[in-house]
Amino acid sequence: MSTFDLEVFEQTSNHYELRLSAAGQPPRTRSLDRAAVDELITLVRRDYSTDATAQKVYGATRLAELGTRLADFLDGDERWLTPMLAHPAGVVLRITAEQRLRHLPWELLAREGAFLTVAGRAPLLPVRAVGEHAVLPGPVAPGNRPLRVLFMAASPEGVEPVLNFEAEEAAILAVTRRTGTDLMVEESGTLEGLRFLSHDYGPGHFDVLHLSGHATTAGGQPVFLLEDEYGRPTRATADQLAEAMQGHWPRLVFVSGCLTADAPEGGVFPSMSESLVQAGAPVVLGWALPVGDVAATDFAAALYQALADGGSLDRAIIAARRHLFHDRRSSYWHLLRVYADRSPLAPLVTPLHTKGRKRLQVRAADQQFLDPQTQLSRVASRAEFVGRRRVIQRCLRVLRQPADTPGAAQGLLLAGMGGLGKSSLASRLLERMPTHQRAVWYGRVDAIKFRELIDKVRFDDVDHRTEAAKLLDNEQLPLPIRLRYLLDVDGPLGGTPCLFVFDDFETGNLDSRDDGSRVLAPAMAEILPALLTAIRDTGSPSRVVITSRYRFPTPAGTTLAVEALESLTTVEQTKKIANLTNLRPESIINPTIRNRAIEAAAGNPRLLDWLNRIVGDAALDVDGLLAAIEGEADRFRRETVLADNLLDSQPLELRRMLARVNVVELPIPAATVHALHPHPDAARHLQRAVELGLLEEGTDPETREARYFVSNVLHPLVRPLLTDDEHTEACAAAARSLYQLWVLAPTPADGH
Repeated sequence: MSTFDLEVFEQTSNHYELRLSAAGQPPRTRSLDRAAVDELITLVRRDYSTDATAQKVYGATRLAELGTRLADFLDGDERWLTPMLAHPAGVVLRITAEQRLRHLPWELLAREGAFLTVAGRAPLLPVRAVGEHAVLPGPVAPGNRPLRVLFMAASPEGVEPVLNFEAEEAAILAVTRRTGTDLMVEESGTLEGLRFLSHDYGPGHFDVLHLSGHATTAGGQPVFLLEDEYGRPTRATADQLAEAMQGHWPRLVFVSGCLTADAPEGGVFPSMSESLVQAGAPVVLGWALPVGDVAATDFAAALYQALADGGSLDRAIIAARRHLFHDRRSSYWHLLRVYADRSPLAPLVTPLHTKGRKRLQVRAADQQFLDPQTQLSRVASRAEFVGRRRVIQRCLRVLRQPADTPGAAQGLLLAGMGGLGKSSLASRLLERMPTHQRAVWYGRVDAIKFRELIDKVRFDDVDHRTEAAKLLDNEQLPLPIRLRYLLDVDGPLGGTPCLFVFDDFETGNLDSRDDGSRVLAPAMAEILPALLTAIRDTGSPSRVVITSRYRFPTPAGTTLAVEALESLTTVEQTKKIANLTNLRPESIINPTIRNRAIEAAAGNPRLLDWLNRIVGDAALDVDGLLAAIEGEADRFRRETVLADNLLDSQPLELRRMLARVNVVELPIPAATVHALHPHPDAARHLQRAVELGLLEEGTDPETREARYFVSNVLHPLVRPLLTDDEHTEACAAAARSLYQLWVLAPTPADGH
């Protein structure tokens, strides 16, 4: 895009001078009477203030009129706009102006009823120029890799409205899925957290710093509302943000909060965005007035999609603004402002298929929480996870606490009843600690399963992997000694910090006492104390994470921090419901039924998911199912009550099909389901059971065909549907079918 420079300055007390220049051309100048400037500023104050109506309405006539006045102001009798708009690729208009004029809404520039900044051809991008310096002078080479974004959301306690920052993160990940984006999230929302990440990754690592939250200019000085270590609100000035960054500025900073581009007192004081450029950030984006949560998310998603695709900064900003204007018809489209020094607005990264382009190295954490039966993820994906902010912050403090500090824990126990999202929280913690390798086990773990560690962790080199395998296989040494050598600073995992995750720990790793308490099962009683002790003795940054319904005595001499999960808070539940098709406010479901379902779920995220699945099913007695749940006083038993009543509402033959499938403890192909259930309506029963969540449907990794498994909550409910003889008969039928499919006629793996 071509670049023009516009300077507007006071020449005398009664006149202003305008100066327009472009590369390789002599500047053009003209004078303007002060009265004309004062009249324009008065008009802006009337139609474009925080309280004005025009700026809140999409397509408002007064905005178009104001845009025309701004264009006339710039155009003059000499028709300065004409050469600008003659550039078919579009124009960057860099504006240097005195206080009051710098604050004018140049984004509204309009001609013949069309806004120039969102024009279909030859768009114009106003950039408020800050100084004559350039942090990045000359050509800037893009990174030959995926886009790297440092994302920090601030959500202090008691600050309304509560922003859906999870949706912003999810939207960025969704639109950049094709090209990939390395989105590092700073979860604490504190200046200290920002300082640590900036320092730990060093200058030049991140392409973008994205700050999401609330800002204010009350009191004259723009501030961004961050959190202290307890989640309470604290104000951060532009200088404090700059100090936290320690000069490690990325190419782009986006302070996505209301009024972050507002210059108080009509431009007397610089905006936060301008102040950050003065502090060394090359380009800063901010919002001039209060902006809607959804619009801010939509803009960010479109912006990062264009940048991740290899687009230049100027074109990416134009594309995002056009998206708000044309696609979303958002009244906020003109509020985004750009402040910049003289650094080029060039691409941040290369396009996807550029030769030698690096790929993302980290696998999504939710794909490491696969159900061993269905091979489907058992946790909320990064895009689906909401809430638990304070819990996450506390957990991360535990996991990141240096080993030599008083009270440091070697592990973290996430405890709570079923359905509260313990496993999803563990997955979220893994996402938030990308510096650590991940080793995840599900259910019972013994010595043989524990040795799978070798395949779960990516070692620095082959020699380290070989050494680790020899250590774990050397049964001549006690396990605590082997693990100590493994984690020692000079050992094979000495330079590779890990998170060792034991998920669904109550299954096979705990034994019951007569008094109802739980203790470690024999195999785990050897593994867990040895692992925690090795972490303690070596000072390793590795940590253990356990999810369990039940608590148990901490192994002697070690420290295991406990985080007890509770039901979702009202705010968290609101965010969760916004992602559920049938329970969200705009759904077509009867509002009474929808509200009853939400109340019945009592903040249990898994039960919310299941109710969302069934409330829209016209063939079910939804009212009766909800009544049954509502009649259960123990909110942690409501999932079982739903399963029981949902099961009873189905035809007898469908229930008997589930009972027969239940005899196999592995997921089975459709052919085996039909062999177990030779009924004329077997296909319909199978489909219906999947629709209602009574039967889990996964995909066989070798054949890529569907396979089925009875949901865990149903196991004790369907066994009584078969007599002992029928149970034996079903076992025999399953054995014959699986022998035929898996032994006599196995499907060859791909490539063989």
